[in-house]
This record gives sequence, structure tokens and C-alpha cells, in this order.
Amino acid sequence: MIANKKARYQYEVVESYEAGIVLRGSEVKSIRDGRVNFVDSFAQTKRGEIFLYNLHIAPYPFDNNPGYEPRRERKLLLHKNEIEKLTSTLARKGLTLIPLSIYFKKGRAKVEIGLARGKRLYDKRRKLRERAVEQEVERTLKDKLR
Repeated sequence: MIANKKARYQYEVVESYEAGIVLRGSEVKSIRDGRVNFVDSFAQTKRGEIFLYNLHIAPYPFDNNPGYEPRRERKLLLHKNEIEKLTSTLARKGLTLIPLSIYFKKGRAKVEIGLARGKRLYDKRRKLRERAVEQEVERTLKDKLR
């Protein structure tokens, strides 16, 4: 599993979905090697379908495809009712779709996409402060139990 580590830091994930992804040629081998970069990637609806943009899948080193485009748009496979629900929610609430992780399930590549709202800087700071306080409490409890 390859996770988008910055996604949960920069966004508040409201809901997540599992989607299939349409891949070409050696992209599957590159994903298995972990050669994926999530920077600036997002999903958007287009003609009643959902596409993933700016997901960088590095070329497989042993492939000789000269016309390979690492950041091409890739179609996501979802049920029709899920697509309709997502498009209506995106239009109403001002949320965005971001990829959270890529993994394999029964030999098929899957993408976990999240319906997310961007965090403000003060939200990020508050989260870091809360985590530091939690760690301090755990440390003191651990010391007292010794």
C-alpha cells in the first residue's frame, strides 16, 4: 500500500471511497515497486465520470514505451450512484476529491479517494499541539507505572 502522507495533514477527510483505476501497460509494475508520487494530485468529474489528475506514476525502468506520460489523467471506476452522489456533494459543499492511497486487492489496483475540506494553518497547529500533549501524558503515565 502506498499512502498519501500529506493528505490527512493538509485536508480534513469527510468521507472516503474505494475506486478501481484504469492503468496502461507497465504502470501496474511501477505501482507494485512503489514508484508513485501524490504531490498535487486530485480527482474531478468530467462528462459524468471521475478522473484522477497529476498522479505521477514513474516509468517502469525495463519498459521501452517511448510515449509514456507519467502525469496523464486516469479514469476511476465507481458505481453510477456513487458518482452521482460525489458530483452533487462536490457542487454543493465546496469540497475536493483527493487520493489517499493506492493498493492492490485481489490482484487489482485500487485507489482510496477522500472527499476532503482543506485545513487552515491554525487547524494544523492545533492538531500538532494536541498530539504533543497526548505524547506528554502517555510519557508521564508510563513513568508513574514503573
